[in-house]
Amino acid sequence: MAQRIRSMTEGSPVGLLVSFALPLMVGNMFQQLYTVVDTAVVGQVVGVKALAALGAADWLNWLVLSVIQGFAQGFSILMAQYFGAKDYRQLSRSVGASATLCAIAAAVMLGASQLAVRPVLGLLNTPGDIIGDSVLYLRIIFGGIPVVAAYNLLASILRALGDSKTPLYAVVVATVVNIALDLLFVMGFRWGVAGAAGATVIAQAIATVYCFVNVRRISILRLEKRDFRLDPALCLTLLKLGSPVALQNAIISAGGMVVQSVINRYGMLFIAGFTATNKLYGLLEIAATSYGYAVTSYVGQNLGAKLLGRIKKGMRAAAVIALLTSVVIAAAMLVFGRAILGLFISGTPEEIEASMAIAYHYLAIMSLTLPILYMLHIYRSALMGMGDTVVPMLSGFVEMAVRIGIAMLLPLAMGQEGIFYAETGAWTGAAVLLVAGYYIRMHGFQRKGSQG
Repeated sequence: MAQRIRSMTEGSPVGLLVSFALPLMVGNMFQQLYTVVDTAVVGQVVGVKALAALGAADWLNWLVLSVIQGFAQGFSILMAQYFGAKDYRQLSRSVGASATLCAIAAAVMLGASQLAVRPVLGLLNTPGDIIGDSVLYLRIIFGGIPVVAAYNLLASILRALGDSKTPLYAVVVATVVNIALDLLFVMGFRWGVAGAAGATVIAQAIATVYCFVNVRRISILRLEKRDFRLDPALCLTLLKLGSPVALQNAIISAGGMVVQSVINRYGMLFIAGFTATNKLYGLLEIAATSYGYAVTSYVGQNLGAKLLGRIKKGMRAAAVIALLTSVVIAAAMLVFGRAILGLFISGTPEEIEASMAIAYHYLAIMSLTLPILYMLHIYRSALMGMGDTVVPMLSGFVEMAVRIGIAMLLPLAMGQEGIFYAETGAWTGAAVLLVAGYYIRMHGFQRKGSQG
């Protein structure tokens, strides 16, 4: 058995959750680092126009890539449950079927994304002076969809089996490569947004190879050719778990694209300021995402082992840890936010001042409401670990409805100020549904007599 896989069905829930989440946190920090470097290099070397082009591409990029990520994350729920139940034959079957389904999804998304890039950016009111760079950036990024699908599946397998360190090491290596290639392609060769996109795809490929080598070393995974065949019953189970997660991500992205279309109406400087803060969104969310993966694996394994009491204990610990973390991160952003935002923004003094005012104001609003986002991740991840991906999907609809509603209506009363509240409003609506869904689900398990 590979040394790094770990059962989360025994031991201190706090220790397990923190030790699992910390490597993911560090990995996410490195992943965000190369996103930040991408943006900073483009913004400083190519200029504010190129920065706006990346911002205009953000939500469409997230739509396509998050659908793939959603399938992989959903499939891993079944893996975690089989691992917790120590049913290694079924675990291997679920891994093989997941690989085939992810390959099909990647092929479909690759073709569809290349066809949709320019028409969708046009529908989003992308300004004519930046749409060319946005299209070029996305075509290169979307060319790497098969690589992204493979990485997400492999990383999900590792996390489902309690290994959060291997994805960390993969991301660290990829980050170093990405930064080096950014400097070479953008600063050295002057390839602009194309260089930034190419550097990202190459870095992702290296992370994928590293994860593949390590998955091959897991002795309890004994994959046979028949495991890659699409058994109807198993595929239906996997798709019931993966499809709602993918759809949830797509719905959230669709709402984000509507918001982006409103933002695009305010011109290049507003887009640039908004983009600078959105690039820090990943930093705000790093710990939340990491705790979420830890909770999904923890809940999934303990549900497989029928340890309901441990799930409740772990969730109490996760909620407290997440709240404390969100307060610390929010405080850091309020204090150091301007300095960090300054890495992305260049131009004339007037352009810098205008973009910075927009960026910091938006960052302050998101920081003050950050605890809501952290609770959203904790409770959504717990429901997913229980095998419930429907309520999280419905929370995606709530996010979309609130985000679009605020983006379309509040600016009518408040002007551009109103657009700043679309994101935090969406978090709040989704969090209310997810917390309620978790307690209803737990009550249902208790009534059935499940006991840990």
